[in-house]
Amino acid sequence: MPRPIPDSQIHLDRISPARRRALQQKLLQWYAVARRDVPWRRQRDPYAIWVSEVMLQQTQTAKVLEYYEPFLRRFPTLPTLAQAPLDDVLKAWEGMGYYARARHLHQAAQYVSASLQGELPRDYHALLAIPGIGPYTAAAIASIAFNRDHAVVDGNVERVLSRLFRVTVPPAESRGKQLLRALAQALLKSGQARDWNQAVMELGALVCTPRRPACGQCPAKNYCCAYNHLRDPARLPARRRKPPLPHHHLVVGLIWKEGRLLIDQRPARGLLGGLWEFPGATLAQGERHGTALRRALRRQLAVDTKVGRNLITLEHGYTHFRVTLHVYHCFHLRGEPQAVHCQRWKWVRPAELRNYAFSTANRRIIAALTKELGVA
Repeated sequence: MPRPIPDSQIHLDRISPARRRALQQKLLQWYAVARRDVPWRRQRDPYAIWVSEVMLQQTQTAKVLEYYEPFLRRFPTLPTLAQAPLDDVLKAWEGMGYYARARHLHQAAQYVSASLQGELPRDYHALLAIPGIGPYTAAAIASIAFNRDHAVVDGNVERVLSRLFRVTVPPAESRGKQLLRALAQALLKSGQARDWNQAVMELGALVCTPRRPACGQCPAKNYCCAYNHLRDPARLPARRRKPPLPHHHLVVGLIWKEGRLLIDQRPARGLLGGLWEFPGATLAQGERHGTALRRALRRQLAVDTKVGRNLITLEHGYTHFRVTLHVYHCFHLRGEPQAVHCQRWKWVRPAELRNYAFSTANRRIIAALTKELGVA
């Protein structure tokens, strides 16, 4: 019985080897002229390239440009990052979101500094063995820093390849992800992985955009199955229907004592791990705000409080859920705080809040508090 033909080969056959070579040449020529001048493309320092690739995951280039050079001024080398307290790293990352990236970057830097003499290895599998570095980051470092033949597959690349080869399996499904990785590796321009990977990602960022792709300006249009055979190339990549996002209501306490506020640091692992916050809890169905907040503060920090007036109510979205935060001034009555459900706690003056790394939602609370108090 004949062996089944892999999905990737079926899709590759839609563009002949000669046309694939012509496509590679076209795209590299386009990239040489059209690529954006960004700081991480002006150097070959593997550490600096690594930082950029971690930042660029799930964050737009314009936002990364605000953080990249200040971060490198604060942590100019891998050893300086490894030696820095995690609190300092999270503070430098504050506002960019997806804080697990910062924790994994710090963890990996510590490992490389302690176990690999502070040098990032060139080999993909050696990079992948480093705690805190996953397949995407390992491929990015190996190819962009060391020009090794490993394809990088991010959202931009998934979109370009889905349209180029008319892939109808959603990238969110495991089969779709495996297929696109195989296509990316097969299409890679051997010996030019550094420029090739960046060219495909740049094409997705500038031309082959999620909505209204500029197909008329695309250097790959003559080779693109979606452009030549679909009425609307933006129908690809195929999308898996998403369920509606859960919505939670939270109560948050600004606990005052002698002009200071009580803040706590979240556990190192999990959502927003290692960040500081104002304590609070999820509201149970039908529960009164004051009752829920007093209960939560007693359970989480072992303090009794009097709940005062509302400071602000705000909406905030995360990747997998949305929240409404009901924020109240509270006043400490009794009890020495205990780190029951957090790493540690502190009493700080409002002006000192700027010294700690908070999530975006908590920074919005701080902005409202600062405005109310008139604190600079």
